[in-house]
Amino acid sequence: MDVKIIHNEEFKLLLIKIENLEQKIDKLSKKAPLDETWLDINEVLKILNISKRTLQTYRDTGVLAFSQHGTKIYFRASDIQKYFEENYKPAFKSDKTVGYVK
Repeated sequence: MDVKIIHNEEFKLLLIKIENLEQKIDKLSKKAPLDETWLDINEVLKILNISKRTLQTYRDTGVLAFSQHGTKIYFRASDIQKYFEENYKPAFKSDKTVGYVK
C-alpha cells in the first residue's frame, strides 16, 4: 500500500471541495414542487408565437392553466409542453405528392 503525503492547505482545499459536492448532491436530491419552471406571459408568447389576445383566450377557455400573483400571471412550463403534445399531429405518408411536377 502506497502512502501519499499532502500538505495541510491542500487537504483543507480537498475537504472544501467535498463539502461543496455534498451540498450540490443534497440540493439535487431534494427537489421541491417549486422547482417546476414557471414562465411569465412574455416568455409564453415567444414560445407559442401567439398574440396577447390569443393567450388571454387560452386562459379564459381553459386551454392553458395559469397562476396569478397580484397582477402577474405565470404558466407552468410542463403545461406548455403538455399543450404541444396534445396538439401534436404526426406526419403521414400519402400517395399524392403535393406540388410535385413530373
